[in-house]
Parts: sequence; structure tokens; C-alpha cells
Amino acid sequence: MRSTEADIRIHRPESLSESLRRDWHRAADASPDYANPFLSPEFAAGIGTHRGGARVAVLHERGEAVGFLPYERNSFGVGRAIGLGLSDCQALVHRPGVTWDTRELLRACGLSVFEFDHLVEEQNSFTRHVTGTFASPVVDLKVGDGSYAEWLRGAYPGLAKTTLKKERRLGRDLGELRFVFDERDPAMLRTLMGWKSAQYRRTSRMDRFARPWIVNAVEHLFQVREEHFTGILSVVYAGDRPVAAHFGPRSRTVFAAWFTAYDPELRYYSPGLIMHLRMAEAAGREGVRVLDLGRGDKEYKDWLKTRELRVGEGFVTRPHPVAAAHRLWRGPVRGLRNTVLAHPKLRDPADRLLKTAGALRTSGTGRLRRDAG
Repeated sequence: MRSTEADIRIHRPESLSESLRRDWHRAADASPDYANPFLSPEFAAGIGTHRGGARVAVLHERGEAVGFLPYERNSFGVGRAIGLGLSDCQALVHRPGVTWDTRELLRACGLSVFEFDHLVEEQNSFTRHVTGTFASPVVDLKVGDGSYAEWLRGAYPGLAKTTLKKERRLGRDLGELRFVFDERDPAMLRTLMGWKSAQYRRTSRMDRFARPWIVNAVEHLFQVREEHFTGILSVVYAGDRPVAAHFGPRSRTVFAAWFTAYDPELRYYSPGLIMHLRMAEAAGREGVRVLDLGRGDKEYKDWLKTRELRVGEGFVTRPHPVAAAHRLWRGPVRGLRNTVLAHPKLRDPADRLLKTAGALRTSGTGRLRRDAG
């Protein structure tokens, strides 16, 4: 397909017609690369409802909608993948064989630059604009025939003994352990966001839940119950007390790990690890085939992963002063961040420094602890 401006039409994601949503789903179903729930029209609509600059470029061929690029645009014409900073998977979702001219695509979108940081590896038309690729660990899920304990011993023999011992101790100390894969209580979602917000502040990370639009978008997505996107809140309880929680989206076959947090008073029971293991086992029983842990180096991801995908970050630009300025500003920042993250000798001291600062600010004790998820 040779794209022209007439082939591309721009829509608000939350205002897409049912027929266009069906076309988007059909394009996604044609390739396993697009099975991730972050690539669904439901996710785009959830972000778009709370972000005024959200749009979807729809590519047409012979009158049919064959490609979909959700993005956000600011008043200067700078574009970014929709939900950048939240979304762990980005792509122009298209039918097999569809290609596009990136500059014509940007012109039709009114963009001088388009930024991404979790682009799926398949996106050939964007390849030359990728400035770096990164591992995104995943877990291939297998359904066990027996109990959770039997599944855990078979899937993770190195973790099973210690994890089951901590679960038993948690049950003795606080009450019988109970796991709910799909908790529908919105109060529990607010508890999770409170825990996560405190974790961000404690570790001197940007507090996403201090931004009202993110809180509103997460609450919106929690209510979505569709085939290609369902917001799943999972909770580990000890007796009636919530211990750990996770919220993330699932499609028919992919479950995306997103926001995990736990009661900080119970950290010595390894609640974050218990949460991820319980989630993986339950998701497999629900028909999910892949648990996507998302880009980033974390010890628990190394323990759990069965393989890695590759995701790209970079900028697509067309000749424009704003594009040049944006690259000059964002490029060095990204480069410095990636250099630190790629080298343990730099990353670990930086991480400790952030955690020390957060601990001193919130408690005055300087006491550190490692948060999973």
C-alpha cells in the first residue's frame, strides 16, 4: 500500500464507530504481534476519554480500514504513542502486507515528530527510526493439572519451597491465605493505587497516581469487560486483610503486568513475588497464554521469565524546526537514562540513592527496602 493523505483519516479514539473497532480487532487478530491488550481500541478509548490530545490515524486501502495508529498530539505538533509512560506495548496495528510512508503518516496526523518507547519488533516501516531496542520479559503460561502448589513446584522448582513456606507463615500469622484473580471491588482498586503512590514517593519515582487523569483512566479501564480488553484486579488476602494487589489488562491470550503493590508492613513475606506467581497460575487457567512483564530490569522478572521479546524506542520525524528541537531535548535525556539502566555499576547506586532519598523524606529513618512490581 502506498499511503497518501487521502488514505488516512483522523478520529478521536473514544468516538470510533463500532465498524471501525471491529476492523481494528480483525487487524489485531491477524497477527500474534498485536495480541497485547495495550494495542486494543478499548485501551486507546480509555486514555482518550481523559486526554484531550488523543487521536487515531486510520489507514484505508480501497475503501477498507486496514491500519490503526493511536497517538497523542500536543499544541506544537509533537506526537507520542498513546499512553506513553503507561503503555508497555505500542504499534501501528495493521493487516498483513500493509505498509506506509512515515513522513506522509506524520503529515496526515499533523505531527512533526512521533515518539515511542515500547514499539513491537515487527514494525518494519519504523525500523530505521528506532534508536535502541530493549528486552521485555514474558512468561509462557502452562495450565497445571493439580493444585497451585503442584503447579508452582513444576513451573518454578527453585522458588517453590521458600514461597510456599512464606505463604504458610502468612496464613498462620494473619489468617488463611486467599487469592482472588478478578476482584470487582472498586475500593480495593483505590487501596492498590494508594499503596503504589506511597511506593513511588518512597523510592523517589514520579508518582503516577498524583495525576488525576491517570487515576481516572485506571478507574475507567477497571470497568471495561470486552473480549480484547478486560481490566483485571487481582488481590492476595490473608484472612480479611489485603496483602498485595495488581491491576492490569488482559486480552484473550495476553495478560499485561502493570501496577503491582502491597502492604509495606508485610514486605518480609515477599508479597510482590507471591502476587505474580498466583497471577501467573490463575491466568493460565483462564486461557491466557502469555504474561507480559514489561520492559525493565527487575530481579523478580529474571526469576519468572521464560523468554524475552524486543521492544524499540525512538523518534519518527519529518523536516520541521519543532522536530529538531524535540530531538535535541529528548535524545540526551533518553541516552543518559538508558546508559544508567544498562549498566549495573551505575544503575544499582542510582537506585539506592533514589530509595534512600525517598525513605528519608517519608520516614526519616533512611531504612531501605526492595519493592517488587
